[in-house]
This record gives sequence, C-alpha cells and structure tokens, in this order.
Amino acid sequence: MLDPGAVPSAADTEAPPARIPSWLAVLIRRKPVERLVMEGGQGEGGTLRRSLSMWQLTMISIGATLGTGIFVVLGEAVPKAGPAVTLAFVLAGLTALFSALSYAELAGTIPVAGSSYSYAYATLGEFIAWICGWCLLLEYGVSVAAVAVGWGDYLNELLDGTLGVTLPAALSAPPGEGGVFNLPALIVVVLAMLFLLGGARESARANTIMVFVKFASLALFCAVGFLGFKSGNFSDFMPLGRESVGIAGAVLFFSYIGFDAASTAGEEAKNPQRDLPRAIMLSLVIVTTLYVLVSVVAIGAWDWRKFEGSEASLAAIMHDVTGTSVWGTVLAAGAVVSIASVVLTVLYGQTRILFAMSRDGLMPKVFARVHPKTKTPRVNTLIVSLVCGALAAAVPLGELVNATSIGTLFAFCLVNVAVVVLRYTRKDMPRSFKVPLGPLFPVLGFIACAYSMWNLDLVTWKWFGGWMAFGLVVYFLYGIRRSKLATAEK
Repeated sequence: MLDPGAVPSAADTEAPPARIPSWLAVLIRRKPVERLVMEGGQGEGGTLRRSLSMWQLTMISIGATLGTGIFVVLGEAVPKAGPAVTLAFVLAGLTALFSALSYAELAGTIPVAGSSYSYAYATLGEFIAWICGWCLLLEYGVSVAAVAVGWGDYLNELLDGTLGVTLPAALSAPPGEGGVFNLPALIVVVLAMLFLLGGARESARANTIMVFVKFASLALFCAVGFLGFKSGNFSDFMPLGRESVGIAGAVLFFSYIGFDAASTAGEEAKNPQRDLPRAIMLSLVIVTTLYVLVSVVAIGAWDWRKFEGSEASLAAIMHDVTGTSVWGTVLAAGAVVSIASVVLTVLYGQTRILFAMSRDGLMPKVFARVHPKTKTPRVNTLIVSLVCGALAAAVPLGELVNATSIGTLFAFCLVNVAVVVLRYTRKDMPRSFKVPLGPLFPVLGFIACAYSMWNLDLVTWKWFGGWMAFGLVVYFLYGIRRSKLATAEK
C-alpha cells in the first residue's frame, strides 16, 4: 500500500509512450487509477471522514441542481416553445443523461474528490486535468457568487411580503449595479461556510432539510396551480414548430447543471463505488420529473403567451389562480431556502476540487490541510468562502456569470472522452456501473455538450479564453514544477 506520508516514486506515475518529446511527456503524464483511489481521503495532516450515505449524496446533487432555475426558467423557455416546453424539458434531461451516465461510470470506478479533474488526470494526462480543474474553479466559484446575489433578490421579496420592508439598494447590490455592498450575498455564503466547517455529515443533513423545503414549495405550486388547470391550453401543442423544442431544450439544459456535485464527495462517501453512480442517476431522474410536472401544471394554469417577459411566472400563476399575493410570498420563502442549498452544495464542491488539486501539488498545500477534529479542509473552506463572498458582495459579475456555462460544458466533454479512453486502456478494471451501448452514449454526450458550447455568444468565449490564459500562466509558473508527479520523476 502507498504510504501517504512518503514521497511518490516514479513507479507511481503512468509513463507516457516512448519516442515522444520530453516536453510532451511532461504534459501527458498520468496518475494511475490505483494511486488516486489509494490516496482517497488523505490530506495534509489528516484524512477526510467517510460519513455520507447514498441518500445524502443524492440530496447533494439535487441541492446543487434544483435552484433558481425552475422558479424563473419558464419565463425564458415557454415563449420559445409554447406548451411543447414540457417536451423540451425531457429533451434537455436526455441530453444531460448522456453525460450523467459517463459521470456515473467514472465516479464508481475512480471514487475520489475532484470530480472530472481527477478523472482527466487518470486518463488524459496532467495538462488536460489542470485545464479541467481550472474550468471547475471558474464554474463553482462564480456560480456560488452569482447564486448568492440572487438570494438577496428573493430575500427582499420575502421581506416585502411579510414585513413590508426591503433592504436599501446600497446594501443589496454591488458597485456599478446601484449599490455599495451586497450584504445578503455575503451573509448566505458565510452561513454556508459555517455549515461546512462543522463537517460533511452535518452539512449534508442541513442540505437534505433544505431540499425537502424545495420539494414542498414545488408541490404546493402544483397543488394550487392544478385548481386553475385548463386542458385547452395544450390544444395547440407546438405553435412555434418542431424546431422550437430544440431551441428551448438548449436553454433548459443549463437547468440540469449541478447533477455532478455528488462526484466531488467521492472521498467522504461510505460506499462510493456503489452509491455514487446511484446518486448521480437518481438525482437526474428526480429533477427531470419535477421539471416536467411543474411545467405541465404551469402551462395548464396559464396561457403560454402570458409567459413572455415574466421572470416570476410561478408566483404570478398562483396569484391568478387564488386572487391573492400571499402565495408569491410563500414561493419567495421557498426560493430563499432553495438558493441557500445551492450555495452550500456548490461551495462544498469547490473546496473538494481544490483539495484534490492541492494534494496533487498543483495548488498550494494549505488547501489540502485537514482539521483533526472535524475532518474537513477547514482553511480551504475559509479561504474559498471569503473569496466567493467578497466576489458576490463587491464585484459586478455581469457577463462573467455566463462563462460558468462554458466551463461546465467543457468539463462534461472531457468526462465523456475519459470514459472512452479508460474503456480502451483499462478494459479489465472492475466497474460498479458501465455506460450502456459502449462508446455510443459518451460520444453523443460529447457532441451535445460541444454543440451547446458552440451556440454560446462571443462575449462568453472571450471571458472563457481570458480565464484559460490566466490558468496556463499559473500552471507553467507553478503547477508543472510542484506537481507530485514532477517530484516523483526527480
């Protein structure tokens, strides 16, 4: 067994093929799957605690996926497809399914922290793994900040509906967007940080409670909305043509991002080989079912033409059906809890990805330091939370938020490639779950994600390019020499 305190030897590195340039050999050096698994949970001065059950892992994925999207997405998607938006949700879910299958296979085969970063390290080499990890840092970090900003908006709506007061603009928006400091955004990040500092199990329990509040909020909407259900609203199912379903599906695909959050908990799961694939697939099924059910009730209760420009369509539907605004306040309360859950789970994923990169030597050692009492990367959590909190409270995110989408899709593409590579390079490796139909589904997943990336606007690509350029500078000035694989070769 590998001694976690020993300096790795060159034998612990998968050597690149012979007769290739030395500079290329450095970039494609791989970390063997066995070594990744053996090092699972090991940090600087301690190990992470395996305490998460399959149910808690499922709730982590649902918590990261089921957030503000369903509360506002109908106002964007319904005008593009009409009643056929219900079919668009299914289409988007199937698109996400291809990548989810790949995540499930790799999570069961390589049950470690780091998600797609670790999978790329074992299959595609260190350089691609760094790029993937750098994309994930963008995705998770900016997502936390962006979602935290949205939490302040819903908090104001809740305060207005219950107490008749709202926070002044100076304290509820960052500079450049009408405010001085976004206090609510900082508060929700700090609250999530406090849960994470208490331990993974305690955080998972809090997240499970918040996920059930989400379920209750959406169930309430369905119950109230069904009172005003009119089957005639579905009489012209595709008023904008068949192609509109695909257009709306592309918009809705981003409502499924987050199902991979459970894969960042590979080193804190009780039985990761069995539970991680189940949690990933179950969370996607539950989220898709909820999306379709809510969209059917919403279209049945409201003529699809009313959705144009309506960001708070669910609250508006409940107001129309009941004739009172009290239900909008109830939904705002549900949204406040929903967004807090997203902040908690995404912040958790960010810290565990940094933990894995730090343990590999690609990030400073401080991010892999494990607290002896809580068995969590406490300093890592403090640093990440303060950076994300400051970003949310004091920096206008603007177009940078859209760059999280391209970072996520790029990571999805790499996971689909990694499945195929591992199938051919390690055919006899035990797998607790296998993507059906061989390479077909991973190829379809890659194509779907690449197509979605292609359709993103030029500004998003510019932000992404700038972030990646910065990442390359960090890698070649720091990571390439401090990598554990680099020290093993000396």
